[in-house]
Amino acid sequence: MARRLLLGAAQTVGVVLLVFTLTESLPGDAAVALAGDQPDPARIAAIREAMHLDRPAHERLADWAAALLHGDFGTSLVSGRPVTQYVTDAFGPTLLLAALTLALLVPLGFGLGVLAARHEGRLIDRLVSSLTLAVYAVPEFALGVLLVTVFALKLAWLPPTAVGYGTDLLGHPAVLVLPVLVLLSRPVCSLSRLVRAGMVDALASPYAAHARRCGVPGTRVRYAHALPVALAPAAQQLARTVDWLLCGVIVVEALFVIPGLGTVLLNAVAERDVPVVQGLAVVFGVLTVVLNLGADVLAYRLTPRAGVAA
Repeated sequence: MARRLLLGAAQTVGVVLLVFTLTESLPGDAAVALAGDQPDPARIAAIREAMHLDRPAHERLADWAAALLHGDFGTSLVSGRPVTQYVTDAFGPTLLLAALTLALLVPLGFGLGVLAARHEGRLIDRLVSSLTLAVYAVPEFALGVLLVTVFALKLAWLPPTAVGYGTDLLGHPAVLVLPVLVLLSRPVCSLSRLVRAGMVDALASPYAAHARRCGVPGTRVRYAHALPVALAPAAQQLARTVDWLLCGVIVVEALFVIPGLGTVLLNAVAERDVPVVQGLAVVFGVLTVVLNLGADVLAYRLTPRAGVAA
C-alpha cells in the first residue's frame, strides 16, 4: 500500500506537469481571450502583466506548486474566483450522475452476469452475451445523439439537455434519464460479462465439483462459493468505472450541457485558464489513485489466496 501511494503521488505530479506543459504550448492565453475579438497589443500586454503571465513558466509553476502544498489550488485567471469554488460547484452534478449510474449498475451488472452464468451455453446466455457486446460497441456520443433524437426530438418525452435547469438536477429528474442511460450502457455490459466469466470459471473448478458431490445445494454453490470469486475482478472494474464517472464523463456532460467537472474543464481549456485546468488535474489524479488503491485492497480481502501464492 505504501508503494502504491508513493507511485500514485508520483503519477499525480506527472499528470499535473503534463497538463501544465500542454496548456502552455497552446496558442494564445487568457489575456488574448479577455482582450476581445479585436485585441490591442498594448491591452494584451497590460492584461498579461496584471495576471503575471509575463513571468517565466517555471516561476509560475513553482509558485502554484508551493501554494498547492498549503491546500490553495490558485485563482482563476479569467473570473478571479478560487479554483476550489469551481470544483465545489461542479462536483455536485457530476457526483449525482455517478451515484445514480452506480446505483443502477451494480444490480443490473451482477444480475445479468449471474443470469448468464446460470444458463451457460443456452439461449439466455447467448442472448445476454450478444446484447451486451452489441451495446458495448456503440460509443457514448453516438448513443447519446440517438437517444436525444428519438426520445427528445421525435417523441418529446424527455428534455434534450439540462439547459435552463441550473445545478438543481435532482429537482428535475427527467433531465437525468438520458445522461444516466448513456453512462450506464457500456459499464453494465463490461461488468456483466466479467461476472459471468468469473462465475463460469468458478463453477467449473474442482472445489465446486467436490461441493456438488458432497450434496451441497446448487444455489449455495453458485452464490456462496462461485459468486465471491467473481467479486474480486468486479470490484476492480467498479473502481475503474467510478473513476471514469467522476473524471472522464466530459463527452456526456458536453452533449447534455450538464454543469459538471467535465464542462468546467472544457471551458477552462478554451479560455486558457491554467490554474483551473491544473486544479482539476490534481482532483482527478487523487481520485484515480484513491479509488484504484481501494479496489486493490478490496480485491485482496476477497481473494486472500493471491497474497499467499505471491
